[in-house]
Amino acid sequence: MEQLYLNIINNLRDGIYYVDKERKILFWNKAAEEITGYPQEEIVGMRCQETHLNHIDEEGHPLCIIGCPLFATLADGKQRQDRVFVRHRDGYRIPIHVNIFPIIKDGEIEGAVEVFTQDSPTVYEDDLVEKLSNIAMHDQLTRLPNRRYLESFLRYKMEEFQRFGRLFAVLFADIDNFGSFNNQYGHDLGDSVLRNIAASIKRSVRRNDLVGRWGGEEYVGIYSIASPEDIGIIGEKFRQLVHMTEVEHEGTLLTVTVSVGITVVQMGDTLDSVVERADALMYRSKKNGKDRVTTG
Repeated sequence: MEQLYLNIINNLRDGIYYVDKERKILFWNKAAEEITGYPQEEIVGMRCQETHLNHIDEEGHPLCIIGCPLFATLADGKQRQDRVFVRHRDGYRIPIHVNIFPIIKDGEIEGAVEVFTQDSPTVYEDDLVEKLSNIAMHDQLTRLPNRRYLESFLRYKMEEFQRFGRLFAVLFADIDNFGSFNNQYGHDLGDSVLRNIAASIKRSVRRNDLVGRWGGEEYVGIYSIASPEDIGIIGEKFRQLVHMTEVEHEGTLLTVTVSVGITVVQMGDTLDSVVERADALMYRSKKNGKDRVTTG
């Protein structure tokens, strides 16, 4: 009977896949292969966010990072429907309609199933969709994730911590004496500093972390960690990354310093409280001489 059900599922025109509580894909039917171009052997065994499907909603939000409906269904057991864009294996985007429902055994959610169909025969250039996503979620000057993106990612990491206990750290950094730097060298050079720091950040950030521009000369980083002891190393690496970033002015290479505060998420934290704690630690670094890291 199980083989009969499997044959039926594999002959449906709808794509179907099943994930466990960790969002690891355990089943991927034939229609899913045909719609996305990804064969079963390239998908099964991977967590959703590790694949190249990179679901994006109609507003450009990267769902695998900040708004995964599968994750929400695993958390609350509610069925969901949505229209999203998925990246085909050949590099273009296709619109799909998804229907997600939980799999419950003995009163506990043990996984979720997503059923999806191509929403229209139209395909979209991946560059166009990515451009829309970048406009919505990235800072115009530095092309780093903006505050909206960071807050969405932080909300996702908070839900992940509350559900699975996965630790993460929040870093808050502020460039030292940046107003004086702009007054002395001009805002154009100040903008060059921000762009150069952004380029250094992009080269160093890990896949499961996010570092962006919070506003002005402030940066926020959100890092997955294995232990609270990791945060001192993370903070020091960021401080050194900024200090080693140079900008040329009249034949001279100029650098700036940064004050850093970094903290670990705690039970009872909210999005605001963990950011405020990191911010307060950053100000402690300012008061204690700047160009340093304070943990807490």
